[in-house]
Amino acid sequence: MQVSIMVATLETKYKEHKDDVINLVILILIASVLGVYLIATTVLIAKDGVYYIERAQKLSSDPVGIIKGHPPGYPFLIFIAHKFVTLFTDNSSVLTWIYTAQSVTLLCRLIALIVLYFIGKFLVGSTRSFWAILILIILPYPAEFGSDALRDWPHLLFLAAGFLLLLWGAKQGKWWMFGIAGLAGGLGHIIRPECAQLVIYGVLWLLIRLFLPTNKMNRPKIVCALFILLLGFAMPTGPYMKVRGRILPTKLDYLISSSYESQPQRVVKEDIDSHNVVYSTSSLPSKIAKAIYRLIETISDNLMYFFMPALVIGIYSRFNKQSMATDIEMFFVPVFIVLNVIIMILLYCGYEYIERRHCLSLVVCSIFYIPIGLQISADWLSSRFSKGRLVNNPNPQLWFIILVAVGVGICLPKLIRPIRIEKQGYRDAVKWLKENTTQEDLIAVPDSRIGFYAERDISVSKSKNAFEGVDYIVSLGKDESEPLKVDRVLQEKLSLWLDKRRKKYRLIIYEVL
Repeated sequence: MQVSIMVATLETKYKEHKDDVINLVILILIASVLGVYLIATTVLIAKDGVYYIERAQKLSSDPVGIIKGHPPGYPFLIFIAHKFVTLFTDNSSVLTWIYTAQSVTLLCRLIALIVLYFIGKFLVGSTRSFWAILILIILPYPAEFGSDALRDWPHLLFLAAGFLLLLWGAKQGKWWMFGIAGLAGGLGHIIRPECAQLVIYGVLWLLIRLFLPTNKMNRPKIVCALFILLLGFAMPTGPYMKVRGRILPTKLDYLISSSYESQPQRVVKEDIDSHNVVYSTSSLPSKIAKAIYRLIETISDNLMYFFMPALVIGIYSRFNKQSMATDIEMFFVPVFIVLNVIIMILLYCGYEYIERRHCLSLVVCSIFYIPIGLQISADWLSSRFSKGRLVNNPNPQLWFIILVAVGVGICLPKLIRPIRIEKQGYRDAVKWLKENTTQEDLIAVPDSRIGFYAERDISVSKSKNAFEGVDYIVSLGKDESEPLKVDRVLQEKLSLWLDKRRKKYRLIIYEVL
């Protein structure tokens, strides 16, 4: 009898593992094809991508300066990947660096999707997890972030890995899993400081279990788990913080040290994301309300608005009074959402911006509840249209597939659109500059990416002394006839549209005579 039970259990596990492998192969294949396509068709990388690549290029010559200036994790990944690429080619052009950075991001996204699948399996089951990750893959903005030279998906990889280890450690009572989760949080912290939140979740859970121990984890094990969690986090972050000379992240340090609410005037600083960092006198409740509105807006953008109602329905259904969620899910998921909402509110209150990629963690964590919301909507539609004589045999699963198909149809046009196709004029200007200027020429540009792609020394035209000593000027404006205010004799060399479809802004290249 026992043998037959063991055989049945093994067969069940084998089938379960086989289904997981099939699901992951399908998901990774789709994500890989889309990711490679987006990299191949990218017109222009993000401004932050230029910043990260330039830091990666300087990492070998000035490692201490790079570490002190900004979290070096993502530039380090680019640096290592570029070293690997140079084993097979001597080409070290700008495009090689760009494709390397994009490939690093895509690889991290693919591995993160595998980790996220198992998080979803833990929380809502393998079938719902499959649909959730499929929806995540076809969402245009998360897909774009996963093929750009940005650090968001590398950060999410470590955040998701640490979160999964916390879930497994909490369920199985394995104290050593908390140590690996802490290590993942520490490594992720060097990419983006927000990854330190893993330590907060682990500490809170272990403190609760310290007063309410279970059979799987007694108090000595809990104390060990707490110690090794902090030790794991400190192993990579300790040396990093020592070299950096500070413990708190830069933005959090600004929020604490700057009494921006009492400033008599608006003070503007430049952030690396090319946003204006604004400290103003507006009231805190007003800012919090605006932050919440902006957060909902950006999450809805990420979900293409279509999946937002399903997300709300799914979360409400999962966490209502008759919830089927486990105690672990009831703790970790709400705490994750609340803490990340607080982070976004603090970001807006201090810097007055929340971009789509800043709330990517919230989107990724909550994506597992969209299939639940879609299924509830499908059940309602099935029962609604089966009334009377419209449909004799209600089929909720058919309606679920229809809803997913509609979502894919909404996402697809934007998903296959080349990244920043609206800035094709920049690449055309780059081509002209590479063919008609020399390495010694200094060029004034409206966007630093023009000089980066052209491999020319630049002066960004936003600065006061941008036109001093330059040999060429790249001007961006609406009216071609409007003269450029420069005390130099200029000769127009090239005029083209920034976006050939909309034809709103023109790029004009002048030679300074």
